[in-house]
Amino acid sequence: MSLFIGGTEIIFIIFIVVMVFGADKIPEIARGLGKGMRQLKDASNEIKYEIQKSAEKHGIDTDIDTDITKELNEEVTKVKDEIENFTGSIKRKL
Repeated sequence: MSLFIGGTEIIFIIFIVVMVFGADKIPEIARGLGKGMRQLKDASNEIKYEIQKSAEKHGIDTDIDTDITKELNEEVTKVKDEIENFTGSIKRKL
């Protein structure tokens, strides 16, 4: 099962959004998505900082990347790229 969607699905979703909300509401929705993405990024950075601070306090070396953290970072990057591509296509349609 794939988590990501293709171009056809994105176009279909955009069509449904335009039909439901109208073209004049799409910029407002895109701004809301942008703010939400920013809040998510800020929250993840704060969590990362707290984990690093706690690890340093307990003498754990935070410079060592394990396979799990590398995989998580790759997945988070993929999701962020997909969201940015989706919001970018909405902005281009306006």
